Amino acid sequence: MRTSARLTPGANRLQGGRNPYLFVSPFFVLFAIFFLVPTLASLVLALYRWNGVATPEWVGLSNFRRLFSDPVFWQVARNTTFYTLASVLILIPLGLVLALGLNARALRFKRMWRSIYFTPVVVSAAATSLVFQILLSRDAGLVNGLLGQFGLGPVPWLQSRAWVKVGVFMVVAWRTLPLLTVYFLAGLQAIPKELHEAAMTDGAGSVRRFWYVTLPLLRPVVLFVLVVVTLNSIQLFDEVQILTDGGPANASATAMHYLYSRGFERLRFGFASSVATLLFGIALSAALVEARTLGGLGIDREG
Repeated sequence: MRTSARLTPGANRLQGGRNPYLFVSPFFVLFAIFFLVPTLASLVLALYRWNGVATPEWVGLSNFRRLFSDPVFWQVARNTTFYTLASVLILIPLGLVLALGLNARALRFKRMWRSIYFTPVVVSAAATSLVFQILLSRDAGLVNGLLGQFGLGPVPWLQSRAWVKVGVFMVVAWRTLPLLTVYFLAGLQAIPKELHEAAMTDGAGSVRRFWYVTLPLLRPVVLFVLVVVTLNSIQLFDEVQILTDGGPANASATAMHYLYSRGFERLRFGFASSVATLLFGIALSAALVEARTLGGLGIDREG
């Protein structure tokens, strides 16, 4: 005789309704602890003057008024905009071109080249910045030594206001470009080969296949890469801190470096929180605009 235990309808509904929430609860707990609570605390702290020790003093929107009246803030805003636009307009197209090259059928030793190309990503930002600090040295750097062979230079990559952002961007490109290429390479390999074969059968050349087959199917990847590059550019800090410490005369400082210097060097935590609040709003707005523009990944165009 077989026996079976049957749950009552009420117990079955209770078990079925509770278990999904138990499985997803770790994400929400960690999200609340490490993102939601700090974000809300920063929003509140932006309305106070606090040095980390004394009792916080309510100042309302005074921190934001001081922020927008600070000429240094507008300088770092222009610097951050430069890094963001340079990354979007240069690194994203270049990453796609390199991904197409690494995905080419005629390329031999593909695994070796992909492994070598990905190496800069696994090296820490601190180590990369220290190495480039030596390479970009005005008097003894390898880069200026190579330029000297062609009768050029020396270029003050990290000492001149005119060149320092270019020098910092070279380091950013060295660390960022391989990762973007890997993203695009994964997207290219996910495109069914049958689509390209069908386009070739219809007489489409390589340019037309890229424009009408490859690029439309890469739109979700392009959106992802665009958002990642934008957010990383807004949060750029390590390279600037190690290479130039924001100098000379704030010519290379970014918004995150500005936030760090005001918050942790000058102990103006309320003011630094107002900077963080503004950056959060800009980053969120930029991500939403980019998602709306490309219309990918389930974004509803009609709101």
